[in-house]
Amino acid sequence: MIDTLVIGAGPAGVLAALRAADLGARTMLVTRAEFGGMAANDGPVPVRTLAHAARLIREARQLDQYGIGVSEPVLDYPRLLARVREVVKDARAHSSLRQQIDSLGVTVHEHAGVARFADEHTIETQDGLRLEAEKVIICTGGVSRRLSVPGFELASTHSDAWRLTSVPPSMLVVGAGATGVQVASIFNAYGSRIQLFQTAPRILPSEDEDVSAAVSAAFRESGIVVHENFGTIESFEKTPTGVRMIFSKNGDRDSAEATLAVVAVGWVADTVGLSLATAGVETDHRGFVKVDGYLRTSTPHIFAAGDIIGRQMLVPQAIQDGFVAATNAVRGPTITTGDPVTPIGSFTEPEYAQVGLTEAKARETHEVLVAVVRFDSTTRTIIDGRKAGFCKLIVDRATGRMLGCHVVGERQRGTRTQSESGLASTPDRKHLSSILRNKIGVTEQP
Repeated sequence: MIDTLVIGAGPAGVLAALRAADLGARTMLVTRAEFGGMAANDGPVPVRTLAHAARLIREARQLDQYGIGVSEPVLDYPRLLARVREVVKDARAHSSLRQQIDSLGVTVHEHAGVARFADEHTIETQDGLRLEAEKVIICTGGVSRRLSVPGFELASTHSDAWRLTSVPPSMLVVGAGATGVQVASIFNAYGSRIQLFQTAPRILPSEDEDVSAAVSAAFRESGIVVHENFGTIESFEKTPTGVRMIFSKNGDRDSAEATLAVVAVGWVADTVGLSLATAGVETDHRGFVKVDGYLRTSTPHIFAAGDIIGRQMLVPQAIQDGFVAATNAVRGPTITTGDPVTPIGSFTEPEYAQVGLTEAKARETHEVLVAVVRFDSTTRTIIDGRKAGFCKLIVDRATGRMLGCHVVGERQRGTRTQSESGLASTPDRKHLSSILRNKIGVTEQP
């Protein structure tokens, strides 16, 4: 029997295995498919590669403004997909995390298939492994949520969108959270006619309202048709050229058609086949694994981390969860997840990034000062031809502590890093002006 068994090799699982082994535990990591999980194989790595191609297309269209004569860029989509595969393979081959895993002596079982609990301490895998451990950490991640409406099989998920073999002439994107807006933005650059649908009153509903408004305006200017507060989907129907979505609002029915419909309406825990009940592991009403502050499940020697517990389903959050779960699995309940400063960013045009509280959330518990710098009034962004966007800082009036930073603008995600460090400390006015001056190219106004 080994000390610690980690199920899933995404960001949470890899960090959990690294931490457990570093603390001296005999550690094993088992994964259904490739090392790296969705983040490396179906998430940020391939998606960022596709987004980079979209950015290059947009930048090529700007060259004429600077006296550089070029023809309209033409996308060779099969070649782009080959590039995506090259990048994923290269990232996996040169992963420092994999090197650390190997150097710490973690036993890794890739392509083991679905793992399931045979009892509280035993895992059996689809390829015939039977593994016993004192402590188990579940890090199997999440999968796209599917809708229970007639004809849903005619629609695609965001994962399907990243695996398309050609660019569809038109696309309906349902869901305008972080994933949906990325799909819409990237394929808009590739030449698809995009309609973006959001049931909430605004796109990016978890972001600051100013961020939502700015991204929505930029999308509309780029040709994306944005439908906010559109109603409820009734069904999907096949058409001679693609798919039709039927929806209704206040008793009025309407429809929209496109070559392809992509549904990106959130995530659910990937617990299929795990047989959690056999191990006494409970889930909540949404299907996510229940954990306490130490990331222990209802079975105390079994922990869970990452997307499967349904907190912020982001790589930085998963990394922290993996560290906390492994520390407590090996040392006992010593640290909690607390309230981390989790940065959020996007691969859209324009990009957006945030760390900390939105203005609305900050005003619920603080008296705040808010500073907004528009990029159409700053020298650097005017020179770059990137005038759409802004930087917004939210500060506690009494203490001067930064509560949140929100940025919209091409290549401004890096601002998030300095803002994150600011939130982790108590920056003064000089520190805040330094962020504005060094990262955005503006000077603080008295």
